Formats: sequence, structure tokens, C-alpha cells
Amino acid sequence: MSSPSSSARAQRTFLEYQYLFVFLAPLVFVVGVILAAPLPAAAGEGYWLEFWWLFPVFLLGATIVNTVGISGSALFVPFLIFLYPMLAVRLSPETLTQPPLSPETIVKVGLISESFGLSSSALAFIQHGLVDRRLAVALVGGSIPFVVGGALLSFVIPEPIFQLLLGLALLAASVMLFKADLGHEEPGGADAGTAGVEADGGAALPDDDAKPGSAGVETDDEGVVTRVDRGGSDYNYDRGGYLERFANYSIGGVFQGLAGFGIGELGIISMLRTSVPVRIAIGTNHIVVAMTAVLASLVHVFGSGLVGGHAIDLASTPWNMVVWTVPATVTGGQIAPYISSTLDTEILKQGVGVLFAIIATALFVMATGGLL
Repeated sequence: MSSPSSSARAQRTFLEYQYLFVFLAPLVFVVGVILAAPLPAAAGEGYWLEFWWLFPVFLLGATIVNTVGISGSALFVPFLIFLYPMLAVRLSPETLTQPPLSPETIVKVGLISESFGLSSSALAFIQHGLVDRRLAVALVGGSIPFVVGGALLSFVIPEPIFQLLLGLALLAASVMLFKADLGHEEPGGADAGTAGVEADGGAALPDDDAKPGSAGVETDDEGVVTRVDRGGSDYNYDRGGYLERFANYSIGGVFQGLAGFGIGELGIISMLRTSVPVRIAIGTNHIVVAMTAVLASLVHVFGSGLVGGHAIDLASTPWNMVVWTVPATVTGGQIAPYISSTLDTEILKQGVGVLFAIIATALFVMATGGLL
């Protein structure tokens, strides 16, 4: 069994070289998909290059959502519903001979893409010392059954109902984004009393001496947490409010599995309402959304037979799309923490909120037409 010191060194080394691991992951994924993924019978010579133009689109989207701290599919899924068909006609004319993307396939592409992007961004936030791992573990554990249930529901729900629920989720996210204060509070400066605290969640976790300034966390007898990031700024809060966060993450988990987003939007609101500092809330939320997105992706790829719904097989996954969207979201996830630390996210948040409201309205119109 590894000693605590060797475990600490391993985790410190991993975080120190996380950029290498982060960019190797999509490379391994892309190579594995190209070499081993089952392809549709209609796949031609230009199959893998067909959707190259999705890279800049998903790069921009991933940077925006990771900066604000919400699920990538909140932008990716509406894009694939509304803009993708128009762009595909011009940039990928081969798609004219293929059936349009079904709701479950759209969600699957969004979830696979955001799984990599949010995991990338989550590691960057961990390296910056902006993640409360105790909160993250509790929230992921409580969300699991709701995420799985929502993902299984997506296989049997009619498309108009899917659009209606998606619109409701976006409208709720829009309202919550307008109410949420994502402006960066001014943290304190690390002092001598916080310089030697344990590193980011436990004595066995890395305390990298090479970081500029102190980095760690301690909890006093009254439950007040003092966290110091890698820049030497400190944050004080407590972990109370578990019941409210559980309620929000449970409802959000159902939508995360069903539509590919929801847990991040509802989760960030509950974090802020329970007085978790905004930078810690965004960083911790990334861990929760990344883990639940990975779980929901697995259910969407392999779980259709469990509910007797649509016959989804591996060959039906548009692999020539995700080989471009996955590297894009990983890159955007690494860019986001730097933008988050320098940009006033209030303007970006309001812009995303307006966009959500517009998309929700369009989805309501589509759903109404499908139900009538």
C-alpha cells in the first residue's frame, strides 16, 4: 500500500502535469474512435473530416460555459437543434442523405463533448485551489440515481415533450442566471495563519511548494472553512445548506440525464444561496457536472436496451462529430479558469441568460406545433 507521502507526491505530480494528461485524453479518445468505433454503412472516404467546422463552434461554447460554470450542453444541445441543420447544409452537404439527428443523439453528442471539456476545466480549477472536494463528493453521490433515471427517460419520451422540458429547463436557467450574483468577490490575502494549512481537502492531498503563494484549506471547530488558492487569496465560508443543495442537484440531475444539462445551472444557484464564494462554487460545480456528464454519457451510449426504448447501438453514434467536438471542449475548458479570474462574468452571464430565454421560446413554439 502506498504511503501518504507517496500518494501526495503522485497527486502533486498529476496536477503539475495536468495539461499533458488533459490533452492526451482526447488524443487517445480520437485515435481509439478512429481505429475501433463501428461506423454506419454509409460512411465514405471523407467521413472523419466531414464536421471539422464544429471545432471552432464548440471551442467558443466550451469557453463560455466553463467560464460561467454551467453545463456545456446548455449551449450545445440548442445549437444542434437550431443552427446545426442550417450549417450542415452548407458545410457538410453529405448530411442531406442522412436522417436528421434525433433528440437522444443530440443529447448524447452534447454529453460526450461536455464530459471531456468539464473534466479538463475541473482539473484546472483544482490546480488553482478553487474546488471544495468534500462538497463535490457529497453532491455527486446524491445526484447519481437522478441522473441515471433522467438518462433512461430520454429513450422513451416523445420529441415534443422533450422540447417542452428542454425549454422549461432553459427558461429556469435563464431566470436563475439573472438572479445569481456571479460577480467576483474580493478575496482576502493569505496570512501567516493560513500558510501551513493542509492542502485542498486532506493531509494526503498535494501541497505543491512550487505554487505561487499558499495553497490549502482548514476547517475550525465551528465548521468555518478557510481556503487559500494558489495565488495566495483566501476565502471563508461554511458547508451548511446541504438540504437545499441536495434538492437543487436532484432536480438538476434528472434534467442532466434527460437533456444533457440542468445540474450545473441549478447547482450553481444553490451554492451561491448557501454562501459558498462564487469562485469556489464555480470550481466545485465543475467537478459535479463533469462526473454526472460522464455517467449520463455512458447511459446514453449503452442504456437504451434497459428500458426497451429506441434501438441505439454504437454505430448510430456520430463519431465523426465527437472527434472534433471533444478536443474543442477540452481546449475551452483549459482556457476558462484564466478568463474567469480576470473577466467580470456579470456581462457574460446576462448575455447567456438572454440567449437561454430566446432559445426556450423557440422550443416552446416547436413543442406546441408537435403536440397539436
